Amino acid sequence: MTRPSVQTTPASGLLGWLGFGRGEEDGPEHQPRACPGQQARALLLERISDFLLDNDLEVTAANLATAHAACAGLNPRLERRVRRRVESGEAITQAWLDRAIAADEPAEDVSLDKLAQQLSSGIDKFSRSTQSARTNAANYGDALAEHVDALEAVPGQSDVVASLADYARAMLERSRKAEAELRMAEEEAVVLRHNLDRARRDAEIDFLTGLPNRRAFEDLLEREYREARAAVEPLCVAFCDIDRFKQVNDRHGHDAGDRVICVVAEMLAEISGEKCHIARHGGEEFVLLLRGMKLEEACALLDTTRRKMAARKLLNRRNQQPFGQVTFSGGIADIFAHGGTRPALKAADEALYEAKESGRNRICMAPSPA
Repeated sequence: MTRPSVQTTPASGLLGWLGFGRGEEDGPEHQPRACPGQQARALLLERISDFLLDNDLEVTAANLATAHAACAGLNPRLERRVRRRVESGEAITQAWLDRAIAADEPAEDVSLDKLAQQLSSGIDKFSRSTQSARTNAANYGDALAEHVDALEAVPGQSDVVASLADYARAMLERSRKAEAELRMAEEEAVVLRHNLDRARRDAEIDFLTGLPNRRAFEDLLEREYREARAAVEPLCVAFCDIDRFKQVNDRHGHDAGDRVICVVAEMLAEISGEKCHIARHGGEEFVLLLRGMKLEEACALLDTTRRKMAARKLLNRRNQQPFGQVTFSGGIADIFAHGGTRPALKAADEALYEAKESGRNRICMAPSPA
């Protein structure tokens, strides 16, 4: 018996490309009803598909992960950058997307960090072992020296006693040599520990501005959060972003753009101290942590720096051409009002986007969740 054919309509977009589309049989009575969760996933897949196809991007694992992060709201900063790019009429090329992802990723190599921890632990163990061995060698040498003196003091030494004395002297010489070598090993361990600590510090400093980098800020954020919570002190986090920075690079070159970043970093660093920490978050973006100040106070402090920056007249030292007004925008959030560091960072980022959308050169406070 010949089985009747069934007409199916393949799913569109990425659903169909991946082969996950469900065929639709003739007649509405055979069409399955998708649950809300399935509809949401289908919509997300369509958005990811449109993002890749509309921008002529290859379907790779990296691009799929990037598109998912932007389309699903998992990376608000990337979503904001994409939206700005689209609104400006510029193409989202593979090169631009790679740079955007590189700027957004934390400057942290987990494997390298683990290796540094293992090396640090190894240095500590080696230092303790050499110190213990040197102490034992010194004690052994002292005891051996006493026996050599006692043997040499025996009147009318026999050949056996004389041989024992010679052997003891040779052992004493070796013991003292081993003690000296162990002392040198201890000194080398100290130098190695110093170099490792310096390398760690260098890994947490932004090479351009001299400010702490994103890696250092992540560690500081969690520590300050725990301490502020224990002390029942307010804690705020803020993002700042130089306005129209791409125009500075396009008109004056990247070297001049780097100098502008340094000037803004210096301005923001003026308010840093024991209760206010600043770091370069990546590109033209900075992040601040303000402890002991309520949201309104922290916002006013940051806004004062914003006004000072807007009032400065900057010149391109290479050609003496003015940069024009250089400003930055900011978004700030109360960490405890948002229930933790990650929600507060997202809220501050959204407040920064609001500042950009409402005209730039301003600081916006993130509203507390309802």
